[in-house]
Formats: sequence, structure tokens, C-alpha cells
Amino acid sequence: MMKRWLVLFALTLSLPLQAAPAADMDPSAAAQLYGQHCQNCHGVDRLGGMGPALLPESLERLKTAEISNTIRQGRSATQMAGFAGQLSEEQIKQLTAYVQSAPATPPRWSDADMRASHRQPVALSSLPAKPQYTANPLNLFVVVEAGDHHVTVLDGDRFRPITRFASHYAVHGGPKFSPDGRFVYFSSRDGWVTQYDLYSLQVVADIRVGLNTRNIAVSDDGNWILAGNTLPQTLVLLDAHGLAPVKTIAVRDAAGHPSRVSAVYEAAPRHSFVVALKDVPELWEISYDRHAAPVYPGLVHDYQMGEALAQPGFLTPRVTPLSMVLDDFYFDPSYQHVLGASRSGQAQVISLDARSKVADLPLDGMPHLGSGISFERDGHRIMATPNLKGGQLSFVDMDSWQLIRQVQLPGPGFFLRSHENTPYAWADSMMSAHKDMLSIIDKRSLSVVRQLVLRPGKTTAHVEFTRDGRYALVSVMENPGELIVVDAQTLREVAALPMAKPIGKYNVFNKVNRSEGTSH
Repeated sequence: MMKRWLVLFALTLSLPLQAAPAADMDPSAAAQLYGQHCQNCHGVDRLGGMGPALLPESLERLKTAEISNTIRQGRSATQMAGFAGQLSEEQIKQLTAYVQSAPATPPRWSDADMRASHRQPVALSSLPAKPQYTANPLNLFVVVEAGDHHVTVLDGDRFRPITRFASHYAVHGGPKFSPDGRFVYFSSRDGWVTQYDLYSLQVVADIRVGLNTRNIAVSDDGNWILAGNTLPQTLVLLDAHGLAPVKTIAVRDAAGHPSRVSAVYEAAPRHSFVVALKDVPELWEISYDRHAAPVYPGLVHDYQMGEALAQPGFLTPRVTPLSMVLDDFYFDPSYQHVLGASRSGQAQVISLDARSKVADLPLDGMPHLGSGISFERDGHRIMATPNLKGGQLSFVDMDSWQLIRQVQLPGPGFFLRSHENTPYAWADSMMSAHKDMLSIIDKRSLSVVRQLVLRPGKTTAHVEFTRDGRYALVSVMENPGELIVVDAQTLREVAALPMAKPIGKYNVFNKVNRSEGTSH
């Protein structure tokens, strides 16, 4: 099972969504090069095989020069051999242009394809009742290592790896957990969803829900997984107990316009999934409560009179029309409001009950609300979010929705993390020249009290705390990289573990208990 996961021919790309062939590309010659050198691993139709899919929608991280360099030199992390000795520079240029172009035939992934991909190598009934190790199962860390496409399960008390296994290519940095913390679910850029048992340390189910998947969410009762795709433009509901597909929902507005999915999150108190759309100005709420109130599409004059045609509330999207397309969002503690932001920098507060905007958020630049945190300060609930463009943290009063303060960082960063048992929040500046610097912010004074450089010149980001908040684990996102353990009070390094570009690590207890200092 694991061997087939090893990516033998991984060619990573950064492609515009509708990339056209280069003007000087000979399509037939380029296609011949692909067939000779790439097809065996990436498939005749470029949908992937032993290697990942080579589609504009699926691979979007590298520039043209990096693609050419990958073809030329290969990638040791994925066992891909380079072609510098076999292809001329002109042929490398031709092949680069070819894989950057959209396929002549639009790629498709049907329900039949999805069902055919489903594997369940281990029966859930055969799994052990208790963990097969001595570590505390609720203080484990699941570490996603992007450098060689592996996952490490780490003992959060002793800071020792318990196991390490190969994942699908380009697993997202945000795995999700079952409510009891026993299972962890992964999704990959290539559309694979995987269920892994943290008691017996083995994969128990696997399915490809699409060709490009944005992310997944797990219901609060542990029964459902919802996957949001950008290709095809669908939502896929899975049975969380073995990942059997249950329902596919086409993502379209009332006029039939399709949309990719920006994000899928779970709203536990509402027993629903909330979905942001990338191409349509709508927010969807999908209830998995079998007793949910009916959904009335469109405008209704009087619900009490039974006007309009009701649809079942269970698994039917309840649509909130918006004035902008959301790229990211964050919930208030009650889960009655969504704080949403667009890539253009607009931000709003949306009521899920009223299905309308209730306030504008005074946030400029590009707020990264998905990495926001909240905490109590002077009797008020405060939300803090980093800014991907401005290089600052914004603090918003969640009662008045007013901006309290902005704190300047050395440069733009991506993550903000904290814990209930620490007075500090940790922010990175990984998208700037100060990529090695962490800023420690006092949540009481809302000011930077320390700048921390653990590995000079190395990209340092994504902090996650142990379940008690005593230690902060920090990623050095290089290959080779490290996972650094820091005392959260003294800010002194206490341990370091070698890792292959650890893009994220996730504490089981903090995730299943929805710690206010981490993403949910």
C-alpha cells in the first residue's frame, strides 16, 4: 500500500488556470516528448498515476524557470531522475511549455472514477481498542513533511517520532481529526482523501474525490467528511467510517454558473458545513442534521404560510448571497457569524442566521482570516489576524467589529498561533526578507515583546503548542529542515528534530478541543 504512494516521477508546476501553449511550442513534438518521458508515471491524460497530475488546476506553485529546472535536474525527494543528459535545452523548453498548457480534452473525474479509486485495506472492526504504544494519544503531533511527502507521528511529551509513513503527493498542511482524536484525515492537491488510524498507526481507507481538492472538513459527530474540489467543481460527501462516497453536489449558483470551492469548514454548534466559493459571490451552509429545518431556495414572502417549494434541510445547501467572492473566513465563538475576506482585501461579517452581511471589517491588504486566533482581553473577545500583504497584525473587537490596533511586523507572514495557557501569540514573517524571524506578541498589551531568530536565514513559521501550552513547536520549512521545540515561557530552545520541510504540525488535543489559539 505504502509503496504505491511513493511518488516516483513528481514534476511540480505553477500554472495559470487557463494556461495557453507558448507561441513557439510545437504541440505535436511536445506531446511526443511527454509520451516518451512522462506518460508512464503521470498518465496518458495527465491525470496522474505513480506521479501527480500535471494539470493547470492541480499544480500551481512553481514558476516556469523552476519547472524547467525540475525537468533538467529531477527531484531527489520524489526519486525523479533529471533529463539533462537526454533532452536538449530546446526540448526541455518544449516540454515545459506543454505541461503548462491546458489539455486538449478537458479533464474529467466522474462518480464512477471516484468509486473505482476507493480502497479500504483494513476493516474498521479489526482495529485495536487501545493505542499500540505508550505515548498519550491526545498529545500526539501529526507532522506533514512536504520535502519528501511523508507524515511523522510525534510523541508530544517526549518529542520522539513514533512512526513515519509515505503520504500522497502534496498533502495539504491541514489534516482533520475525528472528534475522539483516534483518526486523522488527509487531503492532497491531487484529490486524494486518506483515513489514518492513530491507534494502530496504519492507513485504513483511501479515495480520490477529484483531480484538485481544496480541503476537507469533519462533522462534529464524526460521521461525515466533506471535500471541496476545484476540479471538478463539486463537493463530495464521504462516510467518515471508511470513506465510502455518499453524495456529490455540483457547485453552481441558481443561474447555473459553476464555481470552484475556496474553503470548507465545519460549524460544530450548528451541525453543518460552511463553504466559500471561489467564482460565485455566495456562502453555502450544508446541514448534516437529519432534523434540520427545510430550505427554501429564492425569496419567500411568508414561511408560515408554507409558500414556495421547500427542500429537505438535510444536506441541501442554504445559500447566502454576497457582494464579493470570499477567499478565506473565520468563525466567531458562537459560530453564528462568519468573518470573510476576499483576495482584493475586502472583509465582512456575515450572519449565518440572517443570511446577510451585518458589518464591514476595517481590514486592508489581504487578511489571512483562516490563520486568525481569538482570546479574551479586558472582558472582550478579540480576534487577531495576519496580513499577507501589509506585514502587520490586526486586532478586532468581536462585539463592536471595530479595529482596536494594528501591530507592525518585520514583514508579511502567513501564520498566527497561541494557546489558552500562554500570554503570548506567535507570528512569522516568512513571506519577507525576515523569513527567519518570529515575533512574540503580548496578548494583554497587544505589542511585540520579543523577536526570535532560531535558525538565521532559514524560513521559520507555523507554531503549534503542546496540549498544556508549555512548549511551542516551530517549523523550519527547508529541506532538510527541522522541528524546533521552544519553552513557551522562557522562549529557550529545548530540542530539535530533523525533518524534510515540515510545513505544519498539529496537536490532537488542541484540534479536537478547538483551542482558541489554533486553526479549526
